[in-house]
Amino acid sequence: MTTPPRRDAALGGGRLLRDVARDTRGSLTLLVCVMVCRVGVALAVPALLSSAVNAVLEGDGGGLHGPALGWGAAVACVALCDAVMGPLGASGTSRATRRLRGRTVRHLLELQPRAPLTAGEAVTQITQAAPQAGALPAAAAQSAVALAGSLAGFAALWVIDWRTAAAFTLGVPLSVLIARRFVGRATEAQSAYLGAQSDLATRLLGALAGARTIRASGTLTSETARVLVPLADVSAAGHAMWRLQKSTVWQFGLLLSLTEALALAVAGLGVAGGRLSPGQLLAVAGYVKLAIGALQQVDALLALAQARAGGDRIAATLAHPLPAAGPVTGATGPGGVLLKGITVRSAAGDPVLESADLELPAGRSMALVGRTGAGKSLLAGLLGRLSDPDAGQILLDGVDVRDLTLDALRNAVTYAFERPALIGTTVHDAIAYGRPGASRPTVERAARAARADAFVRRLPAGYDTPLDHAPLSGGERQRLGLARALARPALVYVLDDATSGLDTVTEAEVSEAVTGALSGRTRLVVAHRVTTAARCDAVAWLDGGRIRAVGPHRELWRHADYRAVFAAHDDPAAEREVPCPSPV
Repeated sequence: MTTPPRRDAALGGGRLLRDVARDTRGSLTLLVCVMVCRVGVALAVPALLSSAVNAVLEGDGGGLHGPALGWGAAVACVALCDAVMGPLGASGTSRATRRLRGRTVRHLLELQPRAPLTAGEAVTQITQAAPQAGALPAAAAQSAVALAGSLAGFAALWVIDWRTAAAFTLGVPLSVLIARRFVGRATEAQSAYLGAQSDLATRLLGALAGARTIRASGTLTSETARVLVPLADVSAAGHAMWRLQKSTVWQFGLLLSLTEALALAVAGLGVAGGRLSPGQLLAVAGYVKLAIGALQQVDALLALAQARAGGDRIAATLAHPLPAAGPVTGATGPGGVLLKGITVRSAAGDPVLESADLELPAGRSMALVGRTGAGKSLLAGLLGRLSDPDAGQILLDGVDVRDLTLDALRNAVTYAFERPALIGTTVHDAIAYGRPGASRPTVERAARAARADAFVRRLPAGYDTPLDHAPLSGGERQRLGLARALARPALVYVLDDATSGLDTVTEAEVSEAVTGALSGRTRLVVAHRVTTAARCDAVAWLDGGRIRAVGPHRELWRHADYRAVFAAHDDPAAEREVPCPSPV
Protein backbone atom coordinates (compact mmCIF):
# COMPACT_ATOMS: atom_id res chain seq x y z
CA MET A 1 0.00 0.00 0.00
CA THR A 2 1.28 3.47 -0.78
CA THR A 3 2.34 5.78 1.99
CA PRO A 4 -0.53 8.02 3.14
CA PRO A 5 -0.10 11.78 3.29
CA ARG A 6 1.69 13.07 6.36
CA ARG A 7 -0.38 14.62 9.13
CA ASP A 8 0.82 18.11 8.33
CA ALA A 9 -0.26 17.70 4.71
CA ALA A 10 -3.56 19.49 5.33
CA LEU A 11 -1.71 22.68 6.19
CA GLY A 12 0.56 22.27 3.18
CA GLY A 13 -2.47 21.47 1.04
CA GLY A 14 -4.10 24.72 2.06
CA ARG A 15 -1.02 26.71 1.12
CA LEU A 16 -0.72 24.85 -2.16
CA LEU A 17 -4.32 25.55 -3.13
CA ARG A 18 -3.94 29.21 -2.18
CA ASP A 19 -0.94 29.35 -4.50
CA VAL A 20 -3.02 27.79 -7.28
CA ALA A 21 -5.81 30.29 -6.68
CA ARG A 22 -3.26 33.09 -6.90
CA ASP A 23 -1.91 31.68 -10.16
CA THR A 24 -5.41 31.62 -11.69
CA ARG A 25 -6.63 34.85 -10.18
CA GLY A 26 -7.49 36.38 -13.57
CA SER A 27 -10.14 33.86 -14.61
CA LEU A 28 -11.12 33.36 -10.95
CA THR A 29 -11.73 37.09 -10.50
CA LEU A 30 -13.92 37.19 -13.59
CA LEU A 31 -15.86 34.14 -12.33
CA VAL A 32 -16.38 35.75 -8.94
CA CYS A 33 -17.60 38.96 -10.56
CA VAL A 34 -20.17 37.05 -12.60
CA MET A 35 -21.28 35.07 -9.54
CA VAL A 36 -21.61 38.24 -7.44
CA CYS A 37 -23.64 39.82 -10.22
CA ARG A 38 -25.85 36.75 -10.32
CA VAL A 39 -26.38 36.76 -6.56
CA GLY A 40 -27.10 40.48 -6.53
CA VAL A 41 -29.69 40.16 -9.28
CA ALA A 42 -31.17 37.05 -7.63
CA LEU A 43 -31.65 39.06 -4.44
CA ALA A 44 -33.74 41.58 -6.36
CA VAL A 45 -36.04 38.94 -7.90
CA PRO A 46 -38.21 38.27 -4.80
CA ALA A 47 -38.59 42.00 -4.06
CA LEU A 48 -39.59 42.77 -7.68
CA LEU A 49 -42.04 39.86 -7.70
CA SER A 50 -43.51 41.05 -4.43
CA SER A 51 -44.00 44.56 -5.82
CA ALA A 52 -45.65 43.23 -8.99
CA VAL A 53 -48.07 40.98 -7.06
CA ASN A 54 -48.99 43.71 -4.63
CA ALA A 55 -49.64 46.07 -7.55
CA VAL A 56 -52.00 43.53 -9.14
CA LEU A 57 -53.85 42.86 -5.89
CA GLU A 58 -54.20 46.58 -5.17
CA GLY A 59 -55.54 47.22 -8.68
CA ASP A 60 -52.71 49.59 -9.53
CA GLY A 61 -52.19 48.65 -13.18
CA GLY A 62 -49.93 51.63 -13.78
CA GLY A 63 -47.56 50.50 -11.06
CA LEU A 64 -47.34 46.95 -12.43
CA HIS A 65 -45.21 47.49 -15.53
CA GLY A 66 -42.03 48.59 -13.81
CA PRO A 67 -41.74 45.70 -11.29
CA ALA A 68 -42.91 43.15 -13.87
CA LEU A 69 -40.38 44.28 -16.46
CA GLY A 70 -37.70 44.46 -13.78
CA TRP A 71 -38.56 40.96 -12.60
CA GLY A 72 -38.36 39.58 -16.16
CA ALA A 73 -35.04 41.31 -16.79
CA ALA A 74 -33.65 40.00 -13.51
CA VAL A 75 -34.69 36.42 -14.30
CA ALA A 76 -33.07 36.71 -17.75
CA CYS A 77 -29.90 38.11 -16.21
CA VAL A 78 -29.72 35.23 -13.74
CA ALA A 79 -30.07 32.75 -16.60
CA LEU A 80 -27.35 34.52 -18.58
CA CYS A 81 -24.99 34.48 -15.59
CA ASP A 82 -25.64 30.75 -15.13
CA ALA A 83 -24.73 30.16 -18.77
CA VAL A 84 -21.47 32.12 -18.43
CA MET A 85 -20.42 30.64 -15.08
CA GLY A 86 -20.07 27.10 -16.46
CA PRO A 87 -17.37 27.85 -19.08
CA LEU A 88 -15.56 30.25 -16.74
CA GLY A 89 -15.44 27.65 -13.98
CA ALA A 90 -14.24 24.95 -16.38
CA SER A 91 -11.55 27.27 -17.76
CA GLY A 92 -10.25 28.14 -14.30
CA THR A 93 -10.29 24.50 -13.24
CA SER A 94 -8.37 23.35 -16.31
CA ARG A 95 -5.78 26.09 -15.84
CA ALA A 96 -5.33 25.26 -12.15
CA THR A 97 -5.07 21.54 -12.98
CA ARG A 98 -2.43 22.23 -15.62
CA ARG A 99 -0.37 24.25 -13.17
CA LEU A 100 -0.65 21.60 -10.46
CA ARG A 101 0.32 18.85 -12.87
CA GLY A 102 3.27 20.83 -14.17
CA ARG A 103 4.47 21.67 -10.69
CA THR A 104 4.12 18.07 -9.47
CA VAL A 105 5.84 16.54 -12.51
CA ARG A 106 8.73 18.99 -12.28
CA HIS A 107 9.15 18.32 -8.56
CA LEU A 108 9.11 14.55 -9.04
CA LEU A 109 11.67 14.75 -11.83
CA GLU A 110 13.91 16.99 -9.75
CA LEU A 111 13.64 14.58 -6.81
CA GLN A 112 14.62 11.52 -8.87
CA PRO A 113 16.07 9.17 -7.90
CA ARG A 114 15.20 10.43 -4.42
CA ALA A 115 11.45 10.50 -5.17
CA PRO A 116 9.53 9.06 -2.19
CA LEU A 117 6.61 7.88 -4.33
CA THR A 118 5.98 4.66 -6.15
CA ALA A 119 5.28 4.98 -9.86
CA GLY A 120 1.61 4.21 -9.25
CA GLU A 121 1.27 6.95 -6.65
CA ALA A 122 2.91 9.45 -8.99
CA VAL A 123 0.52 8.49 -11.81
CA THR A 124 -2.48 8.77 -9.49
CA GLN A 125 -1.43 12.23 -8.34
CA ILE A 126 -1.07 13.47 -11.90
CA THR A 127 -4.23 11.87 -13.29
CA GLN A 128 -6.64 12.08 -10.34
CA ALA A 129 -5.43 14.18 -7.42
CA ALA A 130 -4.38 17.16 -9.55
CA PRO A 131 -7.76 17.56 -11.34
CA GLN A 132 -9.59 17.26 -8.03
CA ALA A 133 -7.34 19.82 -6.34
CA GLY A 134 -7.50 22.07 -9.40
CA ALA A 135 -11.27 22.30 -9.05
CA LEU A 136 -11.00 23.87 -5.59
CA PRO A 137 -10.52 27.57 -6.46
CA ALA A 138 -13.68 27.66 -8.60
CA ALA A 139 -15.63 25.46 -6.16
CA ALA A 140 -14.51 27.49 -3.15
CA ALA A 141 -15.36 30.76 -4.89
CA GLN A 142 -18.78 29.46 -5.85
CA SER A 143 -19.46 28.27 -2.31
CA ALA A 144 -18.24 31.54 -0.81
CA VAL A 145 -20.42 33.67 -3.09
CA ALA A 146 -23.37 31.34 -2.53
CA LEU A 147 -22.87 31.69 1.21
CA ALA A 148 -22.76 35.47 0.89
CA GLY A 149 -25.99 35.37 -1.12
CA SER A 150 -27.60 33.14 1.50
CA LEU A 151 -26.57 35.53 4.27
CA ALA A 152 -28.02 38.43 2.28
CA GLY A 153 -31.27 36.48 1.81
CA PHE A 154 -31.27 35.69 5.52
CA ALA A 155 -30.81 39.39 6.33
CA ALA A 156 -33.70 40.22 3.98
CA LEU A 157 -35.90 37.82 5.97
CA TRP A 158 -35.12 39.76 9.14
CA VAL A 159 -36.06 42.99 7.38
CA ILE A 160 -39.38 41.64 6.09
CA ASP A 161 -40.46 39.63 9.15
CA TRP A 162 -38.27 38.88 12.14
CA ARG A 163 -40.55 36.05 13.29
CA THR A 164 -40.00 34.14 10.04
CA ALA A 165 -36.26 34.76 10.24
CA ALA A 166 -36.14 33.48 13.82
CA ALA A 167 -38.00 30.30 12.81
CA PHE A 168 -35.57 29.78 9.97
CA THR A 169 -32.59 30.24 12.32
CA LEU A 170 -33.57 27.20 14.36
CA GLY A 171 -32.32 24.81 11.67
CA VAL A 172 -29.05 26.57 10.83
CA PRO A 173 -26.72 25.27 13.60
CA LEU A 174 -27.59 21.62 12.99
CA SER A 175 -27.15 22.09 9.22
CA VAL A 176 -23.68 23.58 9.72
CA LEU A 177 -22.73 20.66 12.00
CA ILE A 178 -23.86 18.11 9.40
CA ALA A 179 -21.92 19.93 6.67
CA ARG A 180 -18.68 20.04 8.69
CA ARG A 181 -18.92 16.37 9.58
CA PHE A 182 -19.61 15.49 5.96
CA VAL A 183 -16.56 17.37 4.64
CA GLY A 184 -14.25 15.73 7.21
CA ARG A 185 -15.48 12.20 6.56
CA ALA A 186 -15.59 12.70 2.80
CA THR A 187 -11.96 13.88 2.84
CA GLU A 188 -10.91 10.73 4.71
CA ALA A 189 -12.87 8.49 2.33
CA GLN A 190 -11.41 10.23 -0.73
CA SER A 191 -7.87 9.91 0.65
CA ALA A 192 -8.44 6.18 1.16
CA TYR A 193 -9.79 5.91 -2.38
CA LEU A 194 -6.75 7.66 -3.88
CA GLY A 195 -4.42 5.48 -1.81
CA ALA A 196 -6.07 2.29 -3.05
CA GLN A 197 -5.96 3.57 -6.63
CA SER A 198 -2.24 4.29 -6.21
CA ASP A 199 -1.60 0.75 -4.97
CA LEU A 200 -3.51 -0.68 -7.92
CA ALA A 201 -1.60 1.50 -10.39
CA THR A 202 1.76 0.53 -8.85
CA ARG A 203 0.99 -3.18 -9.12
CA LEU A 204 -0.24 -2.80 -12.69
CA LEU A 205 2.83 -0.85 -13.83
CA GLY A 206 5.10 -3.45 -12.27
CA ALA A 207 3.22 -6.27 -13.99
CA LEU A 208 3.34 -4.51 -17.36
CA ALA A 209 7.09 -4.01 -17.02
CA GLY A 210 7.50 -7.74 -16.37
CA ALA A 211 4.89 -8.93 -18.87
CA ARG A 212 7.33 -11.18 -20.76
CA THR A 213 8.46 -12.87 -17.56
CA ILE A 214 4.85 -13.40 -16.48
CA ARG A 215 3.93 -14.93 -19.81
CA ALA A 216 7.02 -17.12 -19.92
CA SER A 217 6.40 -18.31 -16.36
CA GLY A 218 2.76 -19.17 -17.01
CA THR A 219 1.67 -17.08 -14.01
CA LEU A 220 -0.87 -14.88 -15.76
CA THR A 221 -3.78 -15.95 -13.54
CA SER A 222 -1.96 -15.52 -10.24
CA GLU A 223 -0.37 -12.25 -11.33
CA THR A 224 -3.75 -10.88 -12.42
CA ALA A 225 -5.13 -11.79 -9.00
CA ARG A 226 -2.18 -10.07 -7.30
CA VAL A 227 -2.61 -6.88 -9.32
CA LEU A 228 -6.33 -6.75 -8.55
CA VAL A 229 -5.98 -7.21 -4.77
CA PRO A 230 -6.40 -3.43 -4.10
CA LEU A 231 -9.77 -3.49 -5.88
CA ALA A 232 -11.30 -4.53 -2.55
CA ASP A 233 -9.94 -1.34 -0.95
CA VAL A 234 -11.07 0.75 -3.94
CA SER A 235 -14.55 -0.73 -3.64
CA ALA A 236 -14.64 -0.22 0.14
CA ALA A 237 -13.60 3.43 -0.18
CA GLY A 238 -16.11 4.02 -2.97
CA HIS A 239 -18.95 2.40 -1.02
CA ALA A 240 -17.98 4.42 2.06
CA MET A 241 -18.29 7.60 -0.01
CA TRP A 242 -21.70 6.60 -1.38
CA ARG A 243 -22.97 5.66 2.10
CA LEU A 244 -21.78 9.00 3.42
CA GLN A 245 -23.49 10.87 0.59
CA LYS A 246 -26.70 8.89 1.07
CA SER A 247 -26.87 9.54 4.81
CA THR A 248 -25.99 13.21 4.41
CA VAL A 249 -28.49 13.83 1.60
CA TRP A 250 -31.47 12.52 3.56
CA GLN A 251 -30.37 14.31 6.73
CA PHE A 252 -29.98 17.58 4.84
CA GLY A 253 -33.18 17.00 2.92
CA LEU A 254 -35.26 16.30 6.02
CA LEU A 255 -33.77 19.11 8.11
CA LEU A 256 -33.94 21.75 5.39
CA SER A 257 -37.46 20.76 4.37
CA LEU A 258 -38.61 21.08 7.98
CA THR A 259 -36.80 24.42 8.33
CA GLU A 260 -38.35 25.74 5.12
CA ALA A 261 -41.80 24.48 6.08
CA LEU A 262 -41.55 26.09 9.51
CA ALA A 263 -40.45 29.44 8.09
CA LEU A 264 -43.22 29.46 5.46
CA ALA A 265 -45.79 28.42 8.06
CA VAL A 266 -44.85 31.37 10.25
CA ALA A 267 -45.02 33.67 7.20
CA GLY A 268 -48.40 32.19 6.21
CA LEU A 269 -49.76 32.88 9.68
CA GLY A 270 -48.48 36.43 9.24
CA VAL A 271 -50.53 36.80 6.05
CA ALA A 272 -53.60 35.32 7.77
CA GLY A 273 -53.15 37.73 10.67
CA GLY A 274 -52.65 40.74 8.43
CA ARG A 275 -49.01 41.19 9.43
CA LEU A 276 -47.75 40.39 5.92
CA SER A 277 -49.17 41.04 2.48
CA PRO A 278 -49.46 38.27 -0.15
CA GLY A 279 -46.62 39.92 -2.06
CA GLN A 280 -44.45 39.85 1.06
CA LEU A 281 -45.25 36.14 1.44
CA LEU A 282 -43.85 35.55 -2.04
CA ALA A 283 -40.78 37.60 -1.14
CA VAL A 284 -40.32 35.56 2.03
CA ALA A 285 -40.57 32.34 0.02
CA GLY A 286 -37.91 33.63 -2.41
CA TYR A 287 -35.54 34.73 0.33
CA VAL A 288 -36.00 31.49 2.25
CA LYS A 289 -34.98 29.68 -0.93
CA LEU A 290 -31.89 31.90 -1.21
CA ALA A 291 -31.00 31.58 2.46
CA ILE A 292 -31.30 27.82 2.39
CA GLY A 293 -29.31 27.47 -0.85
CA ALA A 294 -25.89 27.46 0.83
CA LEU A 295 -26.93 24.51 2.98
CA GLN A 296 -28.20 22.43 0.06
CA GLN A 297 -24.90 22.13 -1.81
CA VAL A 298 -23.95 18.55 -1.01
CA ASP A 299 -22.25 18.25 -4.42
CA ALA A 300 -20.25 21.41 -3.73
CA LEU A 301 -19.23 20.07 -0.32
CA LEU A 302 -18.16 16.81 -1.93
CA ALA A 303 -16.07 18.72 -4.49
CA LEU A 304 -14.41 20.63 -1.65
CA ALA A 305 -13.65 17.37 0.19
CA GLN A 306 -12.17 15.79 -2.96
CA ALA A 307 -10.10 18.88 -3.65
CA ARG A 308 -8.83 18.90 -0.10
CA ALA A 309 -7.84 15.22 -0.28
CA GLY A 310 -6.11 15.70 -3.64
CA GLY A 311 -4.36 18.85 -2.48
CA ASP A 312 -3.13 17.14 0.69
CA ARG A 313 -1.54 14.30 -1.28
CA ILE A 314 0.17 16.64 -3.74
CA ALA A 315 1.32 18.93 -0.92
CA ALA A 316 2.87 15.96 0.89
CA THR A 317 4.92 15.24 -2.23
CA LEU A 318 5.93 18.86 -2.78
CA ALA A 319 6.98 19.06 0.89
CA HIS A 320 9.93 16.77 0.18
CA PRO A 321 12.88 19.15 -0.21
CA LEU A 322 14.72 19.36 -3.50
CA PRO A 323 18.51 19.09 -3.56
CA ALA A 324 19.86 22.54 -2.83
CA ALA A 325 22.17 23.94 -5.48
CA GLY A 326 25.09 26.27 -4.92
CA PRO A 327 26.05 29.56 -6.55
CA VAL A 328 29.03 28.38 -8.63
CA THR A 329 27.99 28.55 -12.27
CA GLY A 330 30.74 26.45 -13.85
CA ALA A 331 33.60 24.03 -13.25
CA THR A 332 36.70 25.24 -15.07
CA GLY A 333 39.37 22.70 -14.09
CA PRO A 334 40.62 19.62 -15.95
CA GLY A 335 38.21 17.22 -14.20
CA GLY A 336 39.98 15.96 -11.07
CA VAL A 337 37.71 14.15 -8.58
CA LEU A 338 38.22 13.75 -4.84
CA LEU A 339 35.90 11.95 -2.42
CA LYS A 340 36.58 12.61 1.26
CA GLY A 341 34.98 10.68 4.13
CA ILE A 342 31.90 9.61 2.18
CA THR A 343 29.25 7.91 4.31
CA VAL A 344 25.86 6.82 3.03
CA ARG A 345 23.25 5.14 5.23
CA SER A 346 20.17 3.16 4.29
CA ALA A 347 16.66 4.18 5.31
CA ALA A 348 17.09 1.95 8.38
CA GLY A 349 20.26 3.83 9.35
CA ASP A 350 22.71 1.07 8.44
CA PRO A 351 25.89 2.20 6.63
CA VAL A 352 26.00 1.31 2.93
CA LEU A 353 29.25 3.22 2.39
CA GLU A 354 31.36 4.27 5.34
CA SER A 355 34.21 6.80 5.44
CA ALA A 356 35.16 6.22 1.81
CA ASP A 357 38.10 8.22 0.43
CA LEU A 358 38.96 8.16 -3.26
CA GLU A 359 40.99 10.29 -5.64
CA LEU A 360 40.62 10.20 -9.41
CA PRO A 361 43.19 12.41 -11.16
CA ALA A 362 42.06 14.47 -14.12
CA GLY A 363 42.24 12.70 -17.44
CA ARG A 364 42.54 9.24 -15.90
CA SER A 365 40.13 6.31 -15.77
CA MET A 366 39.13 4.33 -12.71
CA ALA A 367 36.99 1.21 -12.40
CA LEU A 368 34.69 0.58 -9.44
CA VAL A 369 34.70 -3.15 -8.68
CA GLY A 370 32.84 -5.10 -6.02
CA ARG A 371 30.22 -7.73 -5.36
CA THR A 372 26.54 -7.01 -5.94
CA GLY A 373 25.35 -4.56 -3.29
CA ALA A 374 28.84 -3.26 -2.56
CA GLY A 375 27.73 0.29 -3.45
CA LYS A 376 29.41 0.77 -6.82
CA SER A 377 26.49 2.45 -8.59
CA LEU A 378 25.65 4.38 -5.43
CA LEU A 379 29.18 5.76 -5.24
CA ALA A 380 29.16 6.59 -8.96
CA GLY A 381 25.85 8.42 -8.57
CA LEU A 382 27.20 10.70 -5.85
CA LEU A 383 29.44 12.59 -8.27
CA GLY A 384 26.48 13.85 -10.33
CA ARG A 385 24.31 14.24 -7.20
CA LEU A 386 21.90 11.52 -8.21
CA SER A 387 21.93 11.17 -4.44
CA ASP A 388 23.80 12.99 -1.70
CA PRO A 389 25.96 11.40 1.02
CA ASP A 390 25.01 11.59 4.67
CA ALA A 391 28.53 12.76 5.44
CA GLY A 392 31.65 13.73 3.53
CA GLN A 393 32.51 15.79 0.46
CA ILE A 394 32.72 15.21 -3.29
CA LEU A 395 35.08 17.70 -4.89
CA LEU A 396 35.35 18.41 -8.61
CA ASP A 397 38.53 20.36 -9.31
CA GLY A 398 38.50 21.42 -5.67
CA VAL A 399 34.88 22.65 -5.71
CA ASP A 400 32.24 20.82 -3.67
CA VAL A 401 29.65 19.55 -6.14
CA ARG A 402 26.96 20.92 -3.82
CA ASP A 403 28.32 24.40 -4.46
CA LEU A 404 27.70 24.07 -8.21
CA THR A 405 24.44 25.04 -9.82
CA LEU A 406 22.58 22.00 -11.11
CA ASP A 407 23.04 23.14 -14.71
CA ALA A 408 26.79 23.52 -14.17
CA LEU A 409 26.96 20.07 -12.59
CA ARG A 410 25.04 18.46 -15.47
CA ASN A 411 27.44 20.07 -17.94
CA ALA A 412 30.47 18.85 -15.97
CA VAL A 413 29.37 15.26 -15.24
CA THR A 414 27.52 12.98 -17.67
CA TYR A 415 26.32 9.39 -17.33
CA ALA A 416 25.83 6.27 -19.41
CA PHE A 417 23.73 3.64 -17.65
CA GLU A 418 23.40 -0.12 -17.84
CA ARG A 419 19.72 0.15 -18.79
CA PRO A 420 19.36 3.54 -20.46
CA ALA A 421 15.94 5.08 -20.91
CA LEU A 422 15.80 6.38 -24.47
CA ILE A 423 13.76 9.57 -24.56
CA GLY A 424 12.75 11.51 -27.64
CA THR A 425 10.79 11.11 -30.85
CA THR A 426 13.54 9.72 -33.10
CA VAL A 427 16.87 7.95 -32.71
CA HIS A 428 18.60 11.29 -33.35
CA ASP A 429 16.58 12.86 -30.51
CA ALA A 430 17.52 10.02 -28.17
CA ILE A 431 21.24 10.55 -28.75
CA ALA A 432 20.97 14.35 -28.63
CA TYR A 433 18.76 14.27 -25.52
CA GLY A 434 19.87 16.89 -23.04
CA ARG A 435 21.71 18.75 -25.78
CA PRO A 436 18.91 19.96 -28.08
CA GLY A 437 21.25 21.98 -30.29
CA ALA A 438 23.41 18.98 -31.21
CA SER A 439 23.92 18.76 -34.97
CA ARG A 440 23.58 15.60 -37.02
CA PRO A 441 27.39 15.30 -37.50
CA THR A 442 27.84 15.51 -33.71
CA VAL A 443 25.24 12.79 -33.17
CA GLU A 444 26.78 10.58 -35.84
CA ARG A 445 30.29 10.95 -34.37
CA ALA A 446 28.98 9.92 -30.95
CA ALA A 447 27.16 6.95 -32.49
CA ARG A 448 30.29 5.83 -34.34
CA ALA A 449 32.31 6.02 -31.12
CA ALA A 450 29.69 3.85 -29.39
CA ARG A 451 29.66 1.45 -32.36
CA ALA A 452 25.99 2.29 -32.95
CA ASP A 453 26.21 4.04 -36.33
CA ALA A 454 26.11 0.84 -38.38
CA PHE A 455 22.89 -0.58 -36.96
CA VAL A 456 21.23 2.85 -36.84
CA ARG A 457 21.76 3.26 -40.59
CA ARG A 458 20.07 -0.08 -41.14
CA LEU A 459 16.89 1.18 -39.52
CA PRO A 460 14.02 2.14 -41.88
CA ALA A 461 14.71 5.88 -41.67
CA GLY A 462 18.18 5.80 -40.17
CA TYR A 463 18.64 8.45 -37.49
CA ASP A 464 15.14 9.78 -38.21
CA THR A 465 13.48 6.46 -37.36
CA PRO A 466 10.84 6.97 -34.63
CA LEU A 467 11.89 5.22 -31.43
CA ASP A 468 8.53 3.47 -31.27
CA HIS A 469 9.30 1.82 -34.63
CA ALA A 470 12.96 1.02 -33.98
CA PRO A 471 13.41 -2.71 -33.17
CA LEU A 472 16.35 -2.44 -30.75
CA SER A 473 17.98 -5.19 -28.73
CA GLY A 474 19.19 -4.59 -25.18
CA GLY A 475 22.76 -4.19 -26.38
CA GLU A 476 21.75 -1.74 -29.10
CA ARG A 477 19.82 0.36 -26.60
CA GLN A 478 22.88 0.32 -24.38
CA ARG A 479 25.08 1.58 -27.21
CA LEU A 480 22.62 4.41 -27.94
CA GLY A 481 22.74 5.36 -24.26
CA LEU A 482 26.52 5.39 -24.46
CA ALA A 483 26.37 7.53 -27.61
CA ARG A 484 24.11 9.97 -25.76
CA ALA A 485 26.80 10.39 -23.09
CA LEU A 486 29.57 10.76 -25.67
CA ALA A 487 27.62 13.49 -27.48
CA ARG A 488 27.94 15.71 -24.41
CA PRO A 489 31.23 17.54 -23.86
CA ALA A 490 31.82 16.96 -20.14
CA LEU A 491 34.71 17.00 -17.68
CA VAL A 492 33.86 13.62 -16.14
CA TYR A 493 32.17 10.63 -17.76
CA VAL A 494 30.53 8.07 -15.48
CA LEU A 495 29.95 4.75 -17.25
CA ASP A 496 27.70 2.71 -14.97
CA ASP A 497 28.20 -0.80 -16.39
CA ALA A 498 27.35 0.77 -19.73
CA THR A 499 28.62 -2.15 -21.87
CA SER A 500 27.39 -5.11 -19.80
CA GLY A 501 24.75 -6.07 -22.39
CA LEU A 502 27.29 -6.57 -25.18
CA ASP A 503 29.00 -9.75 -26.20
CA THR A 504 32.69 -10.03 -25.41
CA VAL A 505 33.93 -9.09 -28.90
CA THR A 506 31.57 -6.12 -29.30
CA GLU A 507 32.32 -4.98 -25.75
CA ALA A 508 36.03 -4.97 -26.53
CA GLU A 509 35.45 -2.97 -29.72
CA VAL A 510 33.18 -0.45 -27.97
CA SER A 511 35.50 -0.09 -24.99
CA GLU A 512 38.48 0.52 -27.24
CA ALA A 513 36.54 3.10 -29.27
CA VAL A 514 35.29 4.84 -26.13
CA THR A 515 38.80 4.87 -24.69
CA GLY A 516 39.98 6.64 -27.83
CA ALA A 517 37.03 9.04 -27.93
CA LEU A 518 37.51 9.99 -24.28
CA SER A 519 41.29 10.08 -24.31
CA GLY A 520 42.40 12.69 -21.81
CA ARG A 521 38.94 12.84 -20.16
CA THR A 522 38.24 11.71 -16.60
CA ARG A 523 36.28 8.44 -16.48
CA LEU A 524 34.65 6.57 -13.60
CA VAL A 525 33.58 3.10 -14.72
CA VAL A 526 31.38 0.63 -12.84
CA ALA A 527 32.83 -2.70 -13.96
CA HIS A 528 31.67 -6.30 -13.71
CA ARG A 529 33.97 -7.76 -16.36
CA VAL A 530 37.67 -8.45 -16.01
CA THR A 531 38.38 -6.87 -19.37
CA THR A 532 36.55 -3.65 -18.43
CA ALA A 533 38.49 -3.28 -15.19
CA ALA A 534 41.78 -4.12 -16.91
CA ARG A 535 41.37 -1.29 -19.44
CA CYS A 536 41.22 1.36 -16.70
CA ASP A 537 44.25 3.11 -15.27
CA ALA A 538 43.29 2.09 -11.74
CA VAL A 539 40.65 0.08 -9.86
CA ALA A 540 38.83 0.96 -6.63
CA TRP A 541 37.82 -2.30 -4.93
CA LEU A 542 34.70 -1.94 -2.78
CA ASP A 543 34.04 -4.53 -0.11
CA GLY A 544 31.70 -4.43 2.88
CA GLY A 545 30.79 -0.78 2.47
CA ARG A 546 34.39 0.38 2.35
CA ILE A 547 37.07 0.90 -0.28
CA ARG A 548 39.29 -2.07 0.45
CA ALA A 549 42.06 -1.19 -1.99
CA VAL A 550 42.94 1.09 -4.89
CA GLY A 551 45.51 0.17 -7.50
CA PRO A 552 46.16 -1.21 -10.97
CA HIS A 553 44.10 -4.21 -11.95
CA ARG A 554 47.23 -6.40 -12.34
CA GLU A 555 48.25 -5.82 -8.75
CA LEU A 556 44.79 -6.42 -7.31
CA TRP A 557 44.44 -9.60 -9.39
CA ARG A 558 46.91 -11.27 -7.03
CA HIS A 559 44.23 -11.31 -4.31
CA ALA A 560 41.94 -14.34 -4.37
CA ASP A 561 39.08 -12.27 -2.92
CA TYR A 562 39.42 -9.80 -5.77
CA ARG A 563 39.33 -12.55 -8.37
CA ALA A 564 36.28 -14.00 -6.62
CA VAL A 565 34.40 -10.75 -7.28
CA PHE A 566 34.43 -11.47 -11.01
CA ALA A 567 33.64 -15.14 -10.48
CA ALA A 568 30.54 -14.04 -8.59
CA HIS A 569 29.44 -12.26 -11.75
CA ASP A 570 29.87 -15.44 -13.79
CA ASP A 571 32.75 -13.99 -15.79
CA PRO A 572 34.27 -16.95 -17.68
CA ALA A 573 37.67 -15.30 -17.77
CA ALA A 574 37.63 -14.96 -14.01
CA GLU A 575 36.55 -18.54 -13.48
CA ARG A 576 39.52 -19.72 -15.57
CA GLU A 577 41.74 -17.21 -13.76
CA VAL A 578 43.49 -16.34 -16.99
CA PRO A 579 46.05 -13.53 -16.98
CA CYS A 580 44.32 -10.19 -17.33
CA PRO A 581 44.71 -8.25 -20.57
CA SER A 582 46.95 -5.25 -20.76
CA PRO A 583 45.36 -1.84 -20.21
CA VAL A 584 44.48 0.04 -23.38
